[in-house]
Amino acid sequence: MAISDAPESVGTATGQTDSDLRLLSLRHRSSATSPASFFDAEVAARASGSQESLNNKNVEDNKDCKSNHAASDHNIVNNDARKEHGEQVIDVKYAYRPSVPAHRRIKESPLSSDNIFRQSHAGLFNLCIVVLVAVNSRLIIENLMKYGWLIKYGFWFSSKSLRDWPLFMCCLSLNIFPLAAFIVERLAQQKYISERVVVLLHLVISTVELSYPVLVILRCDSAFVSGVTLMLFTCIVWLKLVSYAHTNYDMRALAVSKEKGETLPNTLIMEHPYTVTIGSLAYFMVAPTLCYQTSYPRTPSVRKGWVFRQLVKLIIFTGVMGFIIEQYMNPIVQNSHHPLKGNLLYAIERILKLSVPNVYVWLCMFYCFFHLWLNILAELFRFGDREFYKDWWNARTVEEYWRMWNMPVHKWMVRHIYFPCIRNGIPKGGASLIAFLVSAVFHELCIAVPCHVFKLWAFIGIMFQVPLVWITNYLQNKYRNSMVGNMIFWFIFCILGQPMSVLLYYHDLMNRKGEVD
Repeated sequence: MAISDAPESVGTATGQTDSDLRLLSLRHRSSATSPASFFDAEVAARASGSQESLNNKNVEDNKDCKSNHAASDHNIVNNDARKEHGEQVIDVKYAYRPSVPAHRRIKESPLSSDNIFRQSHAGLFNLCIVVLVAVNSRLIIENLMKYGWLIKYGFWFSSKSLRDWPLFMCCLSLNIFPLAAFIVERLAQQKYISERVVVLLHLVISTVELSYPVLVILRCDSAFVSGVTLMLFTCIVWLKLVSYAHTNYDMRALAVSKEKGETLPNTLIMEHPYTVTIGSLAYFMVAPTLCYQTSYPRTPSVRKGWVFRQLVKLIIFTGVMGFIIEQYMNPIVQNSHHPLKGNLLYAIERILKLSVPNVYVWLCMFYCFFHLWLNILAELFRFGDREFYKDWWNARTVEEYWRMWNMPVHKWMVRHIYFPCIRNGIPKGGASLIAFLVSAVFHELCIAVPCHVFKLWAFIGIMFQVPLVWITNYLQNKYRNSMVGNMIFWFIFCILGQPMSVLLYYHDLMNRKGEVD
């Protein structure tokens, strides 16, 4: 039987429809002073046997008559007002009579498979938040009672941090490389050097920019946070330099084609003329984007109050992230063994125990960087395009996750790696493999160099995404409109992958420090 959403016109036991009942209720309300009401009052008075009540009856009836008239008029006015607002007016006297059917049409339960995604789950979401806060509050209190205050700043900042000044100076000196790239582009614009020389100079600039900080970090026994910060900044500058050089190269090629009178598609017609200015480069270097263009969408003004609120949130969530790492993750990792050595069940138990605080740290990191920090930069520099991420938490395949998780890097990969490979005859699968290879190299640099440990765990983890892309795409094609791929994504990233990587790098780092000591 087909399920119909249209209500059926089922009459009552007396043959009256709902509209008839409503009309009847209005008629009864308008005749509230009918003789039947007086008759009922007289019967009650006679039954009481009180002559005095009968003598006073007429006076009371006159008052009741006036009050009933007023109440009737008031109800009619209220009902008319409710009708104007689209509300259904049903007299209580005729509502839910035993003769009126209670079941009129076929309906599904709210949590049935055909109806669950049509419902709003805001209340359940609030319940999850309340339970999450309650459970984690108990765990925090239990942890503090059992272990005390475990937060130590030596892993993040210590007396050795004062000796990290070479890393700070290296970070400041990275501004030389964008200036060198600008000089090269100015020479190319004036046609003082050939395209081959331009490509060679940009290759030298980008290579030195990437290798110079790596050597500084490896020569200095710096704090972990200092090394990671420098490597992240180095990788960002490198990606921006590549985009700057590649975009200007393409704009010169289009300008030459236009001079020759070649017809270009509308998508290739440049909105702005090819120019090389220090202002456009400077804005690009500070803007929260990795893709260079001569002009960006801009907002009209800076909301200072909004920026202040986001900064407060950034400080709070950064503190929460540090608290979870020091109070929960460090004790778990310190009381563990190398996951690839020793008892397998014990390693699985440590990974599962580490997975919950790791998920919290990962989500805090995402919120702090991709939402708060990038939006603060965008607001300060009036950068208009603030799509720094999409709803990656709903990704049904690993491929969807990598397309939506980090939009600045995704746009850079598509613009400067993926489609250039396709235009040069490389198939889509090969282009995707090259993109993952580049991503794996930079993940390894950002983690292995600050740790001074080169075991390629991050590289292997990123390259392992390639077969996962194939598997989740196959499952999504086979089981359409399902969340099997989404569950696999959450399990691989949060339950297995990231806790495993944390344990691997921690024990390799501790082994290295033990050998150095």
